[in-house]
Amino acid sequence: MSTPAMTPAMNPVYRKRLFVHRVGIALSVAAMSVGLIVLLWILATLLINGFSALTWDMFSKTTPAPGSEGGGLMNAIAGSLMMVGLATLISTPIGILAGIYLAEYGEENKVAQVTRFVTDIMLSAPSIVIGLFVYALYVAHVKHFSGYAGSIALSLIAVPVVVRTTDNMLRLVPNSLLEAAFALGAPRWKVAMMVRLRAVKAGVVTGVLLAVARISGETAPLLFTALNNQFFSADMNQPLANLPVVIYQFAMSPYDNWRSLAWGGALLVTFSVLGLNILSRTLFSQKAPT
Repeated sequence: MSTPAMTPAMNPVYRKRLFVHRVGIALSVAAMSVGLIVLLWILATLLINGFSALTWDMFSKTTPAPGSEGGGLMNAIAGSLMMVGLATLISTPIGILAGIYLAEYGEENKVAQVTRFVTDIMLSAPSIVIGLFVYALYVAHVKHFSGYAGSIALSLIAVPVVVRTTDNMLRLVPNSLLEAAFALGAPRWKVAMMVRLRAVKAGVVTGVLLAVARISGETAPLLFTALNNQFFSADMNQPLANLPVVIYQFAMSPYDNWRSLAWGGALLVTFSVLGLNILSRTLFSQKAPT
């Protein structure tokens, strides 16, 4: 007499796998919940303390002297905009041209392979190491901190992001589009610039915006390069105030108005980075060309 076939629910191996699966799902949900709770806690604290510091004085007055009341972050906001703007102007053409080079010659050129390897290392390099490098290479020789040194440090952080994004986006262009351009007699440089790059221009712009978001809140490299300035200055060859360093200094101070300004500055940086990320993922979102 034949025994009835064992159903999956009766199979001990199946029950064991189902138990492991449910435990894994439960642990994953628990870890996600803890992460979300901590994130929401941080955001709630930032919003509560940051919004209370948002006043017109914060945008119209310079940083206050120790022990004085009032003041704002006008000089720090202006300094950050100048340094991030100059770093973007430096890193964007270098990163895009390097990305085009890697996409065009990366498979057949040893130099391109080494460049891609170094770019990957720089993507994960600690920003404080880049700040020390610029300090030793530039600041120590000119013997003073400056906004130019800060922009150089920020551009070294932004370049790898633009390079890798441009390289990856250009690789999404189908070969049929390139072959059609070559069949019309277009030279390789014109195919790369006028066909390949134009097909993924939205993705390249996204990479630039992500790089700007990456450097907007960097503090460590600016401590060794731009340092800080209590007064408003448009001279990039002198120490320059910037939001990340001012937030760091004010948050560690014993003065209530300084700590309040630090919360306001942190809120501005957070919203700036959040806005750039949202812009890069929505306004310039694009599917791979077909």
